[in-house]
Order: sequence, then structure tokens, then C-alpha cells
Amino acid sequence: MLGMMAPGLHVRDWMMSITDTRESTVEAAFNWAQTSYDFGKIKHNTPVTHEFRFTNNGNVPLVITAVKASCGCTVAEYTKDPVAPGAEGFVKATYSAATEGVFTKTITVNSNSTDGIVTLIIKGEVSK
Repeated sequence: MLGMMAPGLHVRDWMMSITDTRESTVEAAFNWAQTSYDFGKIKHNTPVTHEFRFTNNGNVPLVITAVKASCGCTVAEYTKDPVAPGAEGFVKATYSAATEGVFTKTITVNSNSTDGIVTLIIKGEVSK
């Protein structure tokens, strides 16, 4: 590696320049409070909602480009505006509870974050 350094550059200075480059990376980053939620037992035909909250821990605005639920029984809402560094946003999932039994549904979140695609999970059991 020393052969790759510029002439006259000391190892300490070279290491600092690498560190500076890594720290100045421009990126958005999710920090989710949770990525899975269990509703437990819920009543048939009584919709339930959970709001997944996140903070943008990056240094550029985080933009959610698409949110898709795994089926028509789940509707997702989300922060549409760019989320500034240090600010919070949300993805809200509402499950219709129209079918009895145990369920596990996913909500796929696409964004410009370092995570790329994030999968959120809701689950529970619907009974009469």
C-alpha cells in the first residue's frame, strides 16, 4: 500500500485522507424504530393500523420512491416529501382483517437510502 501513496506523503496523512473520504460520503440512511409489528389477536372485519417510524441518519434528504404492500388487504401510506437529515418520517400500514386466521404481510419500501429496499412486516391473528 505504501507504494500507492503520493511522494512525500506520510502514512499518518495518508490514513487521515482515507478517513476524510469515507466520512464525506453523501448518502441517506434509514434508522427504523422497528421493522416488524405483531397486532396479536384482532376482531374479524375490524381494520388495524400500525405506523412504522424512522429517522434519516444520513447526510442528504431521504426520498421514498415507492411503497408496496404484499396484497390488496393491506394499504400503505408514507411520507411523500424528502426527509431531511436528522428528521423523521413514517410508513403506515392498515390491514383490513377481512379473512379469519393467522396472517403475515409485508410492505416493501424503495428509497435512495443505503439500505436500498427495506421490508416491513405486520402479523397477527383474525378471529370472530
